[in-house]
Amino acid sequence: MEQKITFQLNGKKTEAMLDPSQTLLWVLRDHFGLTGTKFGCGMGFCGSCTVLIDNEPLRSCQVTVGEVAGKKVVTIEGLAEKGKLHPVQKAFVEHDALQCGFCTPGMIMNATGLLLKNPNPTTEQIKAGMEDNLCRCGAHVRIVEAVKTASKEMKGGK
Repeated sequence: MEQKITFQLNGKKTEAMLDPSQTLLWVLRDHFGLTGTKFGCGMGFCGSCTVLIDNEPLRSCQVTVGEVAGKKVVTIEGLAEKGKLHPVQKAFVEHDALQCGFCTPGMIMNATGLLLKNPNPTTEQIKAGMEDNLCRCGAHVRIVEAVKTASKEMKGGK
């Protein structure tokens, strides 16, 4: 049964009549047309569907839309501001930290959440923080370098 669910989506108050048991992933993709959040394994293992919920990177395939009522949800589409890429997006481009790009939105959202919690991660902390996001193309080294670069820029440096 549908009910009105209110939450903040990419900085905007959002209200919609939705089945609260639907996964956030499919609501984002099918109801709001935000297809940057990818369907990967559908079981929370690969990280392709990662979004920020109250600044915490979570797998949208494992969260119902009812669970985000009253919370702030940020997808890859909401990360850039005023046409300017977020430092993590910018660093991924600069380091060519992608190949096929399918995992990239989830990687970027997970890295953003990591840097919000820990603005000065070591290489080992970056590897541990990104470990559960899978990249089949093998761009892991460039991804770690991109997160290091983004960390510097988010602190005001370059």
